[in-house]
Amino acid sequence: MAAGKEEVEVQEELADSFNDFFTSISTMVKGELQGTNNLLELLDKMNGRVAEEYKGFVDVASGLRIFVEQLKSKSSSFDEYVQQIDLIEQQVTEFEAVISMLDKYVSLLESKLQSVYQHPPL
Repeated sequence: MAAGKEEVEVQEELADSFNDFFTSISTMVKGELQGTNNLLELLDKMNGRVAEEYKGFVDVASGLRIFVEQLKSKSSSFDEYVQQIDLIEQQVTEFEAVISMLDKYVSLLESKLQSVYQHPPL
């Protein structure tokens, strides 16, 4: 019966070892799952923070869109003035050409008058 008692003790020891093994495995799996759960909670918080940031960007983008539309409406009111300035610039260019021609004509007349005074007709 000693052999039976040893066999029972070995079985009990083996059962305790398996129990410890499964308890350790269970603790390890719980730790891994808790770590994964913590990572998922962190990811959820990060997603919430990013969503808040993007909401702020949407507000900024809306403000910029309104600002650009206001600038467009203001710049369109300047179109008439830009056209007037272009027309004035064209007229100034034409006026400068006329002045240049008149200057050449006056120079020609001046040279003719000087020629007449230097050589009076007889």
